[in-house]
Amino acid sequence: MRILALVGLAVLITLGLSSQATLTAMAQPEVKPFGLPFDTAPGPSTWLLGQLYGNTTGAYRTRVIWYGAGQGLHFGLDFPARCGTPVVAIGDGVVVGVDELARGAGPHNLLIRHGDSYVSLYGHLFERPNLAWGQVVTRGQVIGVTGDPDLTCTSRPHLHLEIRSINYGIAYNPVNLIDADWDSLMLAAPFGRGFARDLTDPRRWQYAEDQPDVQFGGPLLNDYDQPWPPDWRP
Repeated sequence: MRILALVGLAVLITLGLSSQATLTAMAQPEVKPFGLPFDTAPGPSTWLLGQLYGNTTGAYRTRVIWYGAGQGLHFGLDFPARCGTPVVAIGDGVVVGVDELARGAGPHNLLIRHGDSYVSLYGHLFERPNLAWGQVVTRGQVIGVTGDPDLTCTSRPHLHLEIRSINYGIAYNPVNLIDADWDSLMLAAPFGRGFARDLTDPRRWQYAEDQPDVQFGGPLLNDYDQPWPPDWRP
């Protein structure tokens, strides 16, 4: 195996990759603690990946109106799905909130604490989850069903998923914590794939994996003087 690894390394170097890129290519993927919030395969009849976490173009346009408390970023993942699609826990944990609408994402939501590091929030659920505070849940267990924030089931039914710190003050990038084939999921994403760009630093925050953590209540991170696409405001 060592000989094969050395041969592979030599091939990469021969192809002209930088030493840093070579090391990255040879690195083993880190273990991510969570799974996806659905137990079915993605597709038009089940669920899709919609708006990503971070400085998406959609979040940038409404960074003050909708996302001002979250530093102007979309602080979760959106998964379009028909109303009534079963949602599963992304990891083992304990229920710490049912319909805590002060956390947002109505008409119904659920919060699960995972150890001493994370809380997952499942928002825009169709009905109040049939779970109680303190109840233990396991990864893959059905915990609710998807709904629509507009209460229509026709306008924009989807699941909004967040991963926060245990004090709820920080939102983490779920892409870096959920074990999934994100490249494939993003190929079929119906919207929300692009990120707003600061033309004074155009390479910053342009990938799903490098979006910054959100400090709730902190200042806007994306109030750019030279944005692309151009700002919607006059």
